[in-house]
Amino acid sequence: MANPAPPPDEPGATSARAPASPPKPSTGDDKPKLVRELAERKARHKERSRVYRVGVVVVGVVLILAGILLSGPGIPGPGFAVILVGLALLALEFDRAERVLGRVIVWADRAKNRAARATTGEKVAVGILAALGIAACVAAALLWDIPLLPV
Repeated sequence: MANPAPPPDEPGATSARAPASPPKPSTGDDKPKLVRELAERKARHKERSRVYRVGVVVVGVVLILAGILLSGPGIPGPGFAVILVGLALLALEFDRAERVLGRVIVWADRAKNRAARATTGEKVAVGILAALGIAACVAAALLWDIPLLPV
């Protein structure tokens, strides 16, 4: 005769008849905090006057255009950051801009988590590659007589 299964309250006992918990429906809580805050801010923005809302759109478009110009070759400046600020302003008014900004936020959040999970060896390798890249640029500037600082 086989040994009976131990009672469920004993250590090491497993219940073969325990029902599996049903999967929880997605309530949007898996979204990053910035995406949830953007939705709340958009709801408050819809209550503002039409003139204010048009002004926000105009400023958003101007910032995106300025960011594109700042991203050009030979022009110093934080072009990508300016584009994101303009996109954030347009996201208050337009659903498509909100979706694009949401994707950018999710992508950045995943990249941050991936960087946090990187091993020490990976971090050292990236640091060495960055240092080699900088050294290569300096060596090219010296060899080809490219001025390091515009004078």
